[in-house]
Amino acid sequence: MTSTAPREADDWLAVTEAELPVAEVMAWATAPSCGAVVTFSGTVRDHAPGRDGVISLEYEVFASQAVTQLAEVARAARSRWPEVRRIGLLHRSGVLGVGETSVVVVVAAPHRGEAFDAARFCIDTVKTSVPIWKKETWAGGSDWSECSHEIVPPDRAAGVDAR
Repeated sequence: MTSTAPREADDWLAVTEAELPVAEVMAWATAPSCGAVVTFSGTVRDHAPGRDGVISLEYEVFASQAVTQLAEVARAARSRWPEVRRIGLLHRSGVLGVGETSVVVVVAAPHRGEAFDAARFCIDTVKTSVPIWKKETWAGGSDWSECSHEIVPPDRAAGVDAR
């Protein structure tokens, strides 16, 4: 991942073990033509279904495909909401503690409706189409997340509004 915003591109796509630059990606997404910047920041919480006392998550990434799939998610969002100006999709890998940011989605658009819709589409589609898996460690042990699933292309992501 590049730790600085892309200078010419309207997509900032990355997977990294480093802390995610949440404020920087929000500032990067702000553009004079856009009246809306919607940000989703996913953080590690201290519990999961049936697993109290979660102390960490470990994200495993199929590195050679993850950024390619992030680009596909951005492309699919732009095909549904052509007025979207900037899209930032950044995800952590490695071990993260409770409270750390694991994923950031930022969408800038002229109006809030398409910004909210595209941001929701992006996070939902990242979770179903990008080859990233999480292992939870909690007071009683560790195991892969119960919400693990098959990876599907962005156009076929279940539960995602195909508009």
